[in-house]
Amino acid sequence: MTLTRPVADDRTVASTPSSPEVPATASRRAAVLCAGSLVVAGGAGAALLVAANRAAEWDTGQQFAFFWAGMLIFTLPAVFWLVRRGSGARLRVAVLTAYAGFTYLPKLLRTPDGPLYHDEFAHWRQAREILLDGRLFEQNPIVKVVGDFPGLHSSVAAVSGLTGVSIWHGALFVLILAHLLVVLGVAALAQEIWHDARIAAVATIIYSLNSSFLFFDTQFGYESLAIALLVWTLVALHRAMRGPAGRARLGWSAVTVMLSAATIATHHLTALGLLGVMLILCAVATARALRRINPRAVTWTAWGLTAAAAVLVVAYLAVVAPRTAGYLDPYLARALDQIAGMAGTGGGSRTLFRESVAPWWERYAAFGAQGFAGIAMATAAWRLRRRREGDAVSRNGALAMLVLGSLYFPAALLILTPSGAEGARRTWAFSYLGIALVVAPVVVWLLDRGRRWSGGVLLTVCAVVMVGNTAAGMNPSYRFPGPPVFGSDTRSSIPEVSAASAWLRSTQGRDLRIVADRYSGLIFGSFGGQQPVTGSVSFPTYELYLAQPGRDISPRLIEQLSSWRFTYLVVDRRMAREVPEIQIYFETNEPVPHSDRPAFTLGQLTKFDRTPWTIKIYDSGNIAIYRFDFASLQPGKASLQPGKAGR
Repeated sequence: MTLTRPVADDRTVASTPSSPEVPATASRRAAVLCAGSLVVAGGAGAALLVAANRAAEWDTGQQFAFFWAGMLIFTLPAVFWLVRRGSGARLRVAVLTAYAGFTYLPKLLRTPDGPLYHDEFAHWRQAREILLDGRLFEQNPIVKVVGDFPGLHSSVAAVSGLTGVSIWHGALFVLILAHLLVVLGVAALAQEIWHDARIAAVATIIYSLNSSFLFFDTQFGYESLAIALLVWTLVALHRAMRGPAGRARLGWSAVTVMLSAATIATHHLTALGLLGVMLILCAVATARALRRINPRAVTWTAWGLTAAAAVLVVAYLAVVAPRTAGYLDPYLARALDQIAGMAGTGGGSRTLFRESVAPWWERYAAFGAQGFAGIAMATAAWRLRRRREGDAVSRNGALAMLVLGSLYFPAALLILTPSGAEGARRTWAFSYLGIALVVAPVVVWLLDRGRRWSGGVLLTVCAVVMVGNTAAGMNPSYRFPGPPVFGSDTRSSIPEVSAASAWLRSTQGRDLRIVADRYSGLIFGSFGGQQPVTGSVSFPTYELYLAQPGRDISPRLIEQLSSWRFTYLVVDRRMAREVPEIQIYFETNEPVPHSDRPAFTLGQLTKFDRTPWTIKIYDSGNIAIYRFDFASLQPGKASLQPGKAGR
């Protein structure tokens, strides 16, 4: 009995039974016990997760213990039922479905009623604009390339339009479904490679331990849906390679191409990651074909479908989304510069867990998880070399996943750089798939051949890796609520900012071009419906804030603001009192000093009260809004001194 039924290869393949058949009475009894235990564990776990959020709101310091107690009280029984020899295929699918639902709960409880993470505001706005205006590919003012990849936003807008629910609740429906598809997809992919339902279940659990699984790949972001598409594309690719010549192979090939197209229309990095995984698989198949241990049909099918996917990706990025390369290039360039600085002068590095409020055991677990991953991968490589079981497609898949999983470790170099850390975290959702698929057979072998206490040891390792990877991938402010913190991507929004954005929209309209900082821009650009700019090298609007009272502004910047019809300036005076938690005021490449003191003085932020070309129209204490009056300026002059505009 297996989770999925493998299709016959060009040559006869003997599939290994996943578990012996059990009597119907015993199977029903196991199902009842499983359901009862998981319902109790799920209720207790959910209560502890809620308690964790409450403890975080009151800053008691107990939120970490409550959170992990809640996660483990459900995860460990679920793992037991998944790896149990007597569990049937239906029971495993039911447990995996329950596991997918429970592991979405932390993010759901964190953001139940609206966007919270930085990119969520951009995606929320994009889906809302599609629902209101019915137009795809509109440029997004928060994340410039979001509009070029409408797969997620159009799906959410369709659900919202058809059901009448809000954009956020439509997004939750799509994201929970995508999360479930990831869980079942990893199991299906492992089944394609190993033909064993226990190994498939273990692979799914291992994959769920990666740092992106609980929070990052469950957020309202295009990668959350794209990861599910990537996994099922690989499932279809394996079935196309294994299928007999004729309709079966053509059918699965068509599904592979269709899912590849859906992936590139949803997320650029996931599409590039998918293409990379397919190329690894092709390289392995080619190497084995040259040694005449791989059927030519398998190799040609892999290359044909990879070429089709490559054409789709290149054509889409060149024709539909040409801005993507320019969007990604600065992040990679800065990361490489910082790596070179670390190797040369020692500059450009970052200290892990610097000023983190995470408890010591989370930090130790983060380093321990990497050690366990290294040991597990070395053991898996040794086992693959010693045991050459499976048909050609399975062997190709296993070796390709070994290569993919090995790429997880070089990302540790990027995590040590401020610009590369974000990219490193995004790669783990791909590379950890390789780790899960090659380590799972080792875990099952240890369970079957090890001593009685081996199961307890493996559960302990599972707990350590889950805690450590999550701690390494997400800051506590992303995981837990708490008091407002200026300069945090999750806690910087205060009612005062929301009220200001609502006032501007209700009195002046939407789609106004405004100048703002990073955090005000999120609210004004999403809920406020405006078009904020937070500065760049070619459009340095942050010079408005940096200019000292009495000094002139660059005529070129004023000309840009005027000719591009920017009409309002938003000033958050907290910049003169507080240091941003993430050390960013406007954008990652800003020429703003970052230290333990605010980079601005109150005089720099209130100077606009006295300049004739800025007219204050709103002031709530922290937030001030000014209307630009460039008509009062003589050409080439922009003085910040009162009475000197046009002198």
